[in-house]
Amino acid sequence: MRFRRRMRWPMRNFGQLWPTLKRLLAYGSPWRRPLMLAVALLWIAAIAEVSGPLLISYFIDNLVAQSRLPPGLVAGLAAAYILLQLLAASLHYWQSLLFNRAAVGVVQQLRSDVMDAALRQPLSEFDVQPVGQLISRVTNDTEVIRDLYVTVVATVLRSAALIGAMLVAMFSLDWRMALVALAIFPAVFIVMAIYQRYSTPIVRRVRSYLADINDSFNEVINGMSVIQQFRQQTRFGERMGAASRAHYLARMQTLKLDGLLLRPLLSLFSALVLCGLLMLFGFSAKGSIEVGVLYAFISYLGRLNEPLIELTTQQSMLQQAVVAGERVFELMDRPRQHYGNDARPLASGTIDIRDLSFAYRDDRLVLQDVDLRVPARNFVALVGHTGSGKSTLANLLMGYYPLSRGEIRLDDRPLESLSHDALRRGVAMVQQDPVVLADSFYANVTLGREMSEAQVWQALETVQLAGLARELPEGIHTRLGEQGNTLSVGQKQLLALARVLVEAPQILILDEATANIDSGTEQAIQRALKLIRQHTTLVVIAHRLSTITEADTILVLHRGRVEERGNHQQLLAARGRYWQMYQLQLAGEELAAQEASASV
Repeated sequence: MRFRRRMRWPMRNFGQLWPTLKRLLAYGSPWRRPLMLAVALLWIAAIAEVSGPLLISYFIDNLVAQSRLPPGLVAGLAAAYILLQLLAASLHYWQSLLFNRAAVGVVQQLRSDVMDAALRQPLSEFDVQPVGQLISRVTNDTEVIRDLYVTVVATVLRSAALIGAMLVAMFSLDWRMALVALAIFPAVFIVMAIYQRYSTPIVRRVRSYLADINDSFNEVINGMSVIQQFRQQTRFGERMGAASRAHYLARMQTLKLDGLLLRPLLSLFSALVLCGLLMLFGFSAKGSIEVGVLYAFISYLGRLNEPLIELTTQQSMLQQAVVAGERVFELMDRPRQHYGNDARPLASGTIDIRDLSFAYRDDRLVLQDVDLRVPARNFVALVGHTGSGKSTLANLLMGYYPLSRGEIRLDDRPLESLSHDALRRGVAMVQQDPVVLADSFYANVTLGREMSEAQVWQALETVQLAGLARELPEGIHTRLGEQGNTLSVGQKQLLALARVLVEAPQILILDEATANIDSGTEQAIQRALKLIRQHTTLVVIAHRLSTITEADTILVLHRGRVEERGNHQQLLAARGRYWQMYQLQLAGEELAAQEASASV
C-alpha cells in the first residue's frame, strides 16, 4: 500500500506538468510540416536499422546452418546490410536538421513573446523583480526549452520508432522470446517514475540558483564602482561563490541521481532479460528456436537497451524544460501595464488631482489626500524634503502605478481611460538619473521615432549639447558607450531633456532634471523652458528653490501631505516651511561663496 501511494505521486506530478508541456509543444505548430517529415524519416530509419539483424538472422539460419554460401547471395546480403545502415545514418542526419530548424524557430518566437511580455510589465513589477531573474528567463530558460525540441522530442520519437520497429520484428521472429524481452518495460517504467519523483524538486532548485547567479552578476557589474570604492570585492565575490556553489551542489544531486537510477539499473535489467532469453533457448525443444533468431534477439536487446536509457535520461532534460517553461509562462501571464481605450490626443494639458492617496504597500501611505488643479500652460513646482512624495506624485501623473484612492484627470479625462499612445505622447518626464542607450546621439534622441537630423540638431542646440556632438568623430552618429559612459552626469540629463524637446508633449515633468548641470547651462535651459511653456504645462520637482521662483503654483509636500501652496512671494510671506527651506538654501549658498572667495 505504501508503494502505491508513492507511485501515485509521480502520476499526479506529471498531471501538473502536462499543461506547461502542452503549451510548450504548441509553439511547434507553425513547424508542423517539417516536424511530420522528420517523424516519417525517423520511422524509415528505424525500419532500416531493424532490418539489419533480420538479414544476419537469415544468413545464419538459411546459409551458414545449411553449409551453403552462394557468393552472389552472400554479396547481395552484405551490400543490402551496408546500404540499410547508410540509409539509416543519412535519414537521421536529415531529421536532425529538421528538428533543429523547428527548435530555432520555436525559441525565436518564444523569446520574442517573453521580451514583449517583459516590456509590457507594470513598472511596479520592476520594483521587486531582480533584473537578473528577467535576463535568466529570456536567455537561459529559453535555451533550455530549445533542447526540448532538439533533444527531448527528437530522442523520444526516435526511441519510440526504434522500439516499435524492434517489437514488430521480435514478434515476427518468435513470440515467446518477444514476451521475455517485454519484461524489461515494467521495470523501466518503475525506474522512470521514481526518477521523476526525486528529480523534479532538484531541477527547480537548479533553475532558481542559476537565476540567482545571473542576478548577482548583474548587480556586481552595475555597482562595480561602489564595490571597489568601499573595498567590497571579497564580500561580493564570496556571495557569488556561495550562489555558484549552491548551483553546483544541486547539479551534483542530479548527476548522482542519474548515476544511480539510470544506466546501472537499466543495464542490470537488460542482463536479466538476456539470461531469460538464453534459458528459454536452452530449455526449448531442439530446432524450435534457431540460432539466427537467438542472435537477432540478442542484437535487438542490445539496441533496445540504448533507447530505453535515452528515454529515461531525457526525463532530466524534460523536467528542466518544463520548469523553464513554468518560469517563462509565469512572466508572460502576469498582468500587463493597464491603459484605457481613449486614443484622442491631449489638447490642453490641464491637470486635476482630487483626493489622491497612494501606497506602494498596503501598510504605509506615501501620499495622502492630495488635491491640485493646474490650468493649461501653467508652471507648477513640487518641493519638500526627501521622502515627502514628490517623485511618487510625478510617477502617478505618468500612469506608472494604479491609485490607491482618488482620481487624476488630464484634459478633464480620467488618466486610466487614456490609451497608451495618447498618454505617452501627451505626458513626458525627464528623470534625475536618465537612461542612456549604448548608441549614438541620434538614436538616443529619437528612440525609434521618425525624425530628421535637423530636428535632432535643433534639440541638441536647445540643451547646449550641439557643440559636444560636433566635436565627435561621427557627429550625432557617434556611439556613446555602455550606459552613455562617455558623457558626464549633467550631459546625460541634457540628453534626456533633448528627447522630450524634439517633440514637446502637452505636459512635461522634470524630476530634478537640472540638478547636475552648471549655472550657465541651467540659465540656457530655463530660457528654453520659457519658450516651451507657451504650449506645454510644466511640472517641476526641485530641491534648488532658485529654479522655481517663477512658478505659478508651488506645492510644498511634507510626509505625503500638502502642507503649503501658492507662488514664491506668497509662500515667503507666509513664513512657513517653504520660507525655512528657502532661508536655509540662501545661507548655504552664501557660506559656499565665502569659502570659495577665501580659498582664492
